Amino acid sequence: MAKNDTILRFDEVTFGYKETKPLLEEVDFSVRRGTKTTVMGQNGSGKSTLFKLITGELKPFSGIINVVSGVSIAVSRQVIPRDELELTVREFFIKAMAQMYSEKIYDIDPRIDAILNLVNLHAPKERILNTFSGGQQARLLLASALIQNPDLLLLDEPTNNLDKAGIEHLTEFLKAYDKTVIVISHDSGFLNSFTDSVLYLDIFTRKMEQYVGNYFDVREQILARLEKENRKNAQLAKEIQANKEKANFFAMKGGQMRMVAKRMREKAEEMEEEKVDVRKEDKTIRPFIIPSQENIGGIVHITAFKTYHDGEIFQRKTDIKLGRNQHLLLAGPNGIGKSTLLELIAHNDSEGTTIPQDIKIGYYRQDFSTLNFDDTVLKSLMDVAPELTEEKIRATAAGFLLTGNVVYSKIGTLSEGQKGLVAFARLVLERPGLLILDEPTNHINFRHIPIIAEALNKYTGAMIMVSHVPDFVEKIRIDEVLDLGK
Repeated sequence: MAKNDTILRFDEVTFGYKETKPLLEEVDFSVRRGTKTTVMGQNGSGKSTLFKLITGELKPFSGIINVVSGVSIAVSRQVIPRDELELTVREFFIKAMAQMYSEKIYDIDPRIDAILNLVNLHAPKERILNTFSGGQQARLLLASALIQNPDLLLLDEPTNNLDKAGIEHLTEFLKAYDKTVIVISHDSGFLNSFTDSVLYLDIFTRKMEQYVGNYFDVREQILARLEKENRKNAQLAKEIQANKEKANFFAMKGGQMRMVAKRMREKAEEMEEEKVDVRKEDKTIRPFIIPSQENIGGIVHITAFKTYHDGEIFQRKTDIKLGRNQHLLLAGPNGIGKSTLLELIAHNDSEGTTIPQDIKIGYYRQDFSTLNFDDTVLKSLMDVAPELTEEKIRATAAGFLLTGNVVYSKIGTLSEGQKGLVAFARLVLERPGLLILDEPTNHINFRHIPIIAEALNKYTGAMIMVSHVPDFVEKIRIDEVLDLGK
């Protein structure tokens, strides 16, 4: 197959779930061999669903999905499924390889060694997956796709939890990869470094728009089109109002003037139909604050912590005191122990950390395991603020774009980005004295990130945060940094 031949084509593909409107409606697009394509779209628009349709895990309601015969496909997922977290590294890779090859693979260990080296992760093959940090799990997910050496590589949020070195490593790999790649990510700098085309999934029209160019260029094209649509709507609205006012004036004159009024009303109705529906995915969450627990003084005192390196545990000492309105950033490479330390602090279970018993802790985990996936969104929010009316709970949810049928949906059915918005809505309702955040931008749409940064910047309680996104951290006041890598 020649380099520029089409490797994948969607022809009038429609898909949705029974409890929702269609996610995709008569979608058309094609992907050429050897291209690097980014998928853009709002949280919940169906980006991850698109991958499941490409792999055949889901079937369209109508239309044709044509993958060229003989093309192998591998997916790097966002998270390791819960039922796989007890597997060893070797078992995890054997399962991944079994999806590509029907026969037994006898050189699996050398292949695993080579692919782990490629993603810069050194770990025993007998180690259990749930003992790895979020960043290390992200590398394992990536490696499980790369080990299959597919013709079409699908990457779903591959930079989540990766530190700077991990992202650089992945970027260089993708630049050199001579096969076809389709990526879902909210990391604009990462995407722009290798993207040559963009598929834009419009949550309002449920269509796919196709653009050629790097990520930044395409984003500017989309914003320019949106501004043009808004200007057109504003002009039409002005003309519609003028016609309605004239119609009312002539209608009051009576006689033949009523016919003139009727024609003006018809003209106004025609112009209403010409208005362009502003795309709902261009909405952002509303600005918000996370209220702090009142009447609290000293909150956290950290005197010791543990770090990890090459399977060894090191006991470290420090002397950090956090009170109201003080923000601490935990820094260090993947696997050093940042998430472990946050977990111990969140449960007030660290020998080297002291937290008064009356301090209310708000904890944002990168895997959303603080959420009950069987709860509806509404129940999850009402559980943390039982004193509030349903009306007030729903108003808070609406600020995070959790409206309509979404509030009655089980959390487990939401996209990863929507789960993140539920987690933030819960923090607003919880009013914590200590806020603990582990990679709070993972899966979150780039439009929401400045608003979240502003909320965290203004938070007046004590805050401890882990984030590998420099642009995000720069927008937040940080009073102290504890670098576990030093």
